[in-house]
Amino acid sequence: METFFKYQGLGNDFVVLDRRESGQDVDEALTRRLCDRHFGIGADGVLSILPEAGTAGRMVVHNADGSVAEMCGNGLRCVVKYLAEHDPKQPGTLTVATGAGALACEIEWGEAGVQRVTVAMGPARLEAPILPHGGPFVRKVILSDQGTGQLGTAVSMGNPHLVLLDVPPSEAGRLGPELEVHSFFPQRTNVEFVRPRAAGGLEVAVWERGVGLTLACGTGACAAVVASALEGRSPFDQWVPVQLPGGVLDIKVQANLGQVWLRGPVRFVFEGHLP
Repeated sequence: METFFKYQGLGNDFVVLDRRESGQDVDEALTRRLCDRHFGIGADGVLSILPEAGTAGRMVVHNADGSVAEMCGNGLRCVVKYLAEHDPKQPGTLTVATGAGALACEIEWGEAGVQRVTVAMGPARLEAPILPHGGPFVRKVILSDQGTGQLGTAVSMGNPHLVLLDVPPSEAGRLGPELEVHSFFPQRTNVEFVRPRAAGGLEVAVWERGVGLTLACGTGACAAVVASALEGRSPFDQWVPVQLPGGVLDIKVQANLGQVWLRGPVRFVFEGHLP
């Protein structure tokens, strides 16, 4: 029997498996079974924690369809909460290895345990190999199969994103499936649909690669603020609130894009046992 842990960050939910002792990752078939919301536990993905020297562990992100993602901001906060609350020292910081590198995380404790986690997500890249020509792709037209075009900005947060600043979040379910597999993105892409909030900040809906519509996406929120700041619509070096369907994340982008910070809550849901 293996114990699993269910966590969520703004409704973006995950099954967490601590496999630091065995070092054995999960496979595609098991991921799909666990994430099935009718016949399994139900989740947007499975986060396996493997051993990694010099860090608290290595997070591997398995999407609900069984594919592996390089990075997941909400998932990382879930893993940090799990690691911190199972450490008797109650650390204030942890470093976790990811597909986007080793990321430093600050932990805020409350009466009920870890309440909020701030992650230094690393640089935002505009010339990462997420397009055939390497980028940058900033405020350029991306054509759909129907020949209609949208202005988009490609941003890598360790994983690929296409940010559409002028397409409302209500269009995510219609345009997301096609844009995810657009030929510009050999590894497929996450797609952000953005509009400004009357109260300040951004409202964002994310079509997540390998998952579909999700209640929240941490790297998607980061990419949206990066693209917005490049357009002068959001400030650099200040916390920008991003309203996602599941709640609000705070994002701060360094003016040279050398660092992006993500701050938000995380919650434990339940635990159980796998046969």
